[in-house]
Amino acid sequence: MKLVIVESPTKAKTIAKFLGDDFLIESSFGHVRDLPQSNLGVEIEHDFEPKYVVPVKAKKNLKKLQQLAKKSEKIILATDEDREGEAIAWHLTKALKIDDRLADRIVFHEITKQAVEQALANPKKINMKLVDAQQARRILDRLVGYELSPFLWKKVAKGLSAGRVQSVTVRLIIEREREIKKFQTQEYWTVTANLQNGQKLPFSAKLNKITGRTIDKLQIKNEAQAAKILAELDDAAYLVAGLEKKQTKKQPPKPFTTSSLQQTANRWLGFSAKQTMMVAQQLYEMGFITYMRTDSLNLADKFLAEAAQYLKINLGEKYCLKAPRRFKTKTKGAQEAHEAIRPSQASRAPQSVASDLNPNQNKLYQLVWQRALASQMPEAIVDTTTVDVDAITLLIKEKNVPLLTKEGLGEVKYQFRANGQILKFDGYLKIYPENSQEIKLPELQIKEKLELLAITKEQHFTKPPARFSDAGLVKELEKYGIGRPSTYAPTINTIIERNYAERDDHKRLAPTEIAFVVNDLLVEHFPKIVDYQFTAKMENDLDTIAEGEAKWQPIIKEFYEPFHANLQNKYESIKKQDLMPEEKSSEICEKCGSDMIIKVGRYGKYLACSAFPKCKNIKSLPGADRDKNGRADSQEIEELKEKYKDEVCEKCSASLTVKVGKFGPFLGCTAYPKCKNIKNINGPSQATGIACPVCKQGEIVQKRSRRGSFYACNQYPKCKTAFSGRPTGEKCPDCGSLLIEDAKKSQVKCSNKECDYIK
Repeated sequence: MKLVIVESPTKAKTIAKFLGDDFLIESSFGHVRDLPQSNLGVEIEHDFEPKYVVPVKAKKNLKKLQQLAKKSEKIILATDEDREGEAIAWHLTKALKIDDRLADRIVFHEITKQAVEQALANPKKINMKLVDAQQARRILDRLVGYELSPFLWKKVAKGLSAGRVQSVTVRLIIEREREIKKFQTQEYWTVTANLQNGQKLPFSAKLNKITGRTIDKLQIKNEAQAAKILAELDDAAYLVAGLEKKQTKKQPPKPFTTSSLQQTANRWLGFSAKQTMMVAQQLYEMGFITYMRTDSLNLADKFLAEAAQYLKINLGEKYCLKAPRRFKTKTKGAQEAHEAIRPSQASRAPQSVASDLNPNQNKLYQLVWQRALASQMPEAIVDTTTVDVDAITLLIKEKNVPLLTKEGLGEVKYQFRANGQILKFDGYLKIYPENSQEIKLPELQIKEKLELLAITKEQHFTKPPARFSDAGLVKELEKYGIGRPSTYAPTINTIIERNYAERDDHKRLAPTEIAFVVNDLLVEHFPKIVDYQFTAKMENDLDTIAEGEAKWQPIIKEFYEPFHANLQNKYESIKKQDLMPEEKSSEICEKCGSDMIIKVGRYGKYLACSAFPKCKNIKSLPGADRDKNGRADSQEIEELKEKYKDEVCEKCSASLTVKVGKFGPFLGCTAYPKCKNIKNINGPSQATGIACPVCKQGEIVQKRSRRGSFYACNQYPKCKTAFSGRPTGEKCPDCGSLLIEDAKKSQVKCSNKECDYIK
């Protein structure tokens, strides 16, 4: 028996369809070894040697793999072909205690029968250059996170974190926010002439030139200026002064890379970067698309031939190219051996697989399919027309005076312009319909006199730059060379989870109050950590390790020694009160009568007793709306107090009162600290609306513990049903248990630990 190990159960199921009975396909469920969570796990004095451990969640599955490995005649490692996948394969050899030389390493860019069989016929050995690059990134991020985060806890607030890429990303968001706040709106006006030719065909033209000079967007600054122009144009005659027609070609888009897929899916489908990568991972593991973490624009010859054949049969010769179109990757460090993201089969049109995919999978697959095939289609051809119209004002305004510009009776001070475009040949737009609007202009002739239907002035105001969407932030990260495509989605997700940014009403990223405090601290005292160029240089250094041009230990040492020395110095020189000066408030502590002061914590501003540490009373600021972390305003707290005024502590019989913590309101015993009993208040933000599948009487609600949030029946302790992730309400098709969302792996899976179903 040959044992094939992949990192995902879905990938294992797909590969199993292509291999015979002499192959056993198992999943490692990601990494089987990692740095410990409880300590640094890096021996700094011994050349930064990492100390790996087996995570608790991986032990059971690893034991199973070890038993299977002993019985197998050959072990084949089929994890993804990138640094992370290579590292997983290497960790497997260590955890399974097998010689690197005895394990075959196979890689493929698509999960198809041909690709898998070809990979099995050409096994490789583990690429230690890629493993070293992954280890270097992991250790570098661990050193920054584990050393800088405790500093933030002491100097700012508990629970904060810092990261090499994370903190630079937060800086980008904050600098954009400050641009928005500093922005000064400017008023400007436009003047538009609605005209028609002799055949009564109307069109619009905007004022383009004044006294022969093209006007600036902000040149007409107020209504008075616009009104003066309209007054001067009173009784003007309009003649066609210029007419230019030309044909332009609209080039088809390049096939998707990780970055461009995230940006386009965000703009077209409204997917976050995290959602895009989660769905793309599912499509890859199901065998529908090629590997989704890539910066290459290459397309396999096999796919190019399939695409040409599909287009010829389904759309006709005019939508085919004489020779395949190939794109050159400009991204530094891109691996040309890899492929762009494309469908595994060109002939597998979206409508033919819709029944096999859920709605989000279908949307993303259609986008990938359209983009890949469009890249192999002819350009769209557009006829563009530019018309310049002179407004001729009479110098002698008398009745029956003819318009004779050659004799000096009229002058041209204002000129209008109209632009038209008509799609002559749709080309690639037949499959990939980008937003483009046809503007038809009537047939006009030079010196043709036009009739004015109306002339209007319109007020406008300049707008500040928008907050970053996921697409905009990914583009900015790529521009500066911060991180790599595979890190964009988890980085954005991390800064949201750690309360450095939140999504506004338009799903754009807005920084939180604490983000400003942490960012300004890092910019002033740890400039390299949040320096764009320095962070990009570190990425390039990691690339040189992956290419075998540098060893990872010297690169880590060069960064760590000055960073660590500076950190130790800042522990002494920075005072917390200088970073976060306290604000006065009009509130009085109801426990001791002292003044309450405003402080800033991980979740924003709050009120704290000035008599701390004698009195540790804290509460939310009055008037603050309830947010996603459960904080409530004073009115809601008063309503809760009225609702729970008769609650009694079941442990000591004292009354319970409503208190507010960082996760929202809860009931606490009034006999505290003698009795420390607390109870959750299951408000609307914590309820799921899903009935408990065990007791049939309770409801599944969100709860909090020291380890984070979880979901459980609200009939506890009568019913002790609990789930690690939020139930979706759907049942597992294999065993009938509830499906839950696994936030860490960005997937939906069965809540039954004995069932390995993943949606």
